[in-house]
Parts: sequence; structure tokens; C-alpha cells
Amino acid sequence: MSLVIANNVKSLTAQHNLAKSSNALGKSLERLSSGYKVNRGADGPAALVISEKQRAQIAGLKQAIDNADKAGSLVQTAEGALNEINSLLTKVRSLALDSANAGVNDDDALAANQAEIANALDTIDRIANNTQFGTKKLLDG
Repeated sequence: MSLVIANNVKSLTAQHNLAKSSNALGKSLERLSSGYKVNRGADGPAALVISEKQRAQIAGLKQAIDNADKAGSLVQTAEGALNEINSLLTKVRSLALDSANAGVNDDDALAANQAEIANALDTIDRIANNTQFGTKKLLDG
């Protein structure tokens, strides 16, 4: 009695190629759905290290942008307060120059100017003591 082993080489080759194509399709779909070319170390160890390094750098840059935005807001807050103080100091200077013209002003006008100067200086102190960004005082000391 003879024993015959039959195999179909073309069928086995087609099956092997189908499995390879199916695996490649799965990897492509994974990349497409995640948006990343490298999803795990098996996709390319060197590329994974590079991409993780770039992700860390991007996160650092995003934080730097946030910090710069906050610093810009802080400066704008301080600038607004300083502009108001500058306006008040200009008013105080004008009143002081008006008061220095003693030949034109009487005692009531001088007292009114002095009261207005005192009020402006109190306002300047209040602005300096109360200007803050979050909980950080900006002009106090």
C-alpha cells in the first residue's frame, strides 16, 4: 500500500500572502485611526523615541506659550494701574503749578487745590495697594 501526500503550493502561497496583506491592512487602519505613524515600539523603536521626544517638546512649548500669555496679562494689569497713576500725577503737578501762582489765587483756591492734591495722592496710594493679578499684588512695595 502506498501513501500519497498531496499539497497545493499555490493555495498555501495565496493563504500566506492573504495573511500578510491582512496584517498590513490592520496596521494601516491602526495608524489611520490614531493619526500617528508610530503607535508602539514594534512600529519602529527609533521613530518611537523621536516622536516621544517631540511630544514632550511640544508640551513644553505649549506651557511656555501659556506662561507668556499670563505674563502679558499681568503686564497689562500693571500698565493700566500705572497709566491711571500717571494721569493722577499729571493732575497733581498741574494743581501744584496753579497753587504756586500765589498772586492770582486766594486762600480758598489754595485750600481747594490742596484738598484735591491730597485726594489724588490718596487715590494713588489706593491704586498701588490694591492692584493685583490673581492674588499677587503688583505695585505694593
